Amino acid sequence: MSTARPADDLVAARPSPSALRAAVSLSERPARPSALSTTLTFAWRALLKIKHVPEQLFDVTLTPVIFTLMFTYLFGGAIAGDTSTYLDFLLPGIIVQTVLVVTVYTGFTLNTDITKGVFDRFRSLPIWRPAPIVGPLLGDAVRYTIASAVTLALGLALGYRPAGGALGTLAAIGLLLVFAFALSWVFTILGLLMRTPNAVMGVSMLVLMPLTFASNIFVDPATMPSVLRAFVDVNPVTHLVTAIRGLMGGTATFGDVLWVLVVSAVMTAVFAPITMRIYRTRS
Repeated sequence: MSTARPADDLVAARPSPSALRAAVSLSERPARPSALSTTLTFAWRALLKIKHVPEQLFDVTLTPVIFTLMFTYLFGGAIAGDTSTYLDFLLPGIIVQTVLVVTVYTGFTLNTDITKGVFDRFRSLPIWRPAPIVGPLLGDAVRYTIASAVTLALGLALGYRPAGGALGTLAAIGLLLVFAFALSWVFTILGLLMRTPNAVMGVSMLVLMPLTFASNIFVDPATMPSVLRAFVDVNPVTHLVTAIRGLMGGTATFGDVLWVLVVSAVMTAVFAPITMRIYRTRS
């Protein structure tokens, strides 16, 4: 009769440490993921957030509808004499405002990840350092495109017809995405510095609201007081709206488009390194 106990059988069947090491060891070290693949992975992660929490799209679907209808039918007659004329002036500006407001959520979602401790894990991974920052910025471009498409579709339904045609409209959306990507670095910095997501949202809106409302989005700057007009004339959003309005209306000049591209490049060149320095030194 056997006197062996179940525990003794388990001890006898347990593999030796050398056998375990042999089982999990690899013949060669896995290749480190490239900067492109890592960045696209984080971009896909940003899109998966939308898939699992579709309520995040409310700001890019409902907000442009509300603003377009409200300004067109409440103020269009008073500002331009009739709603049709004002819609032709307003819609390119509303597209710009909608997309720029959405850029605020870049810093908000980044700060949310930080407060949950997710970014501590990202910083410990053997990956391209900027990927956790650049990837979500690229993913947010999808949100910007959706916001632009919703606003444009509503404008077309209300009677707006871009004189620049499909090519001019696509060029305008592309230029807007370039500027939005550059501006997103500013809110990414706020996402790294602020303590809570709500603080990021509050400070970001304080930065963005003067830039959007003190511009040529809603009215011609010629009707403004001289002091306010001086600010509007140097406001980068004003130049962006002028270029977008020109591309969609078929009247854009090379200088208008070049100005936006240069400013976008400068903002990225200035704020991207600052963002990465804060990211690397954040404790």
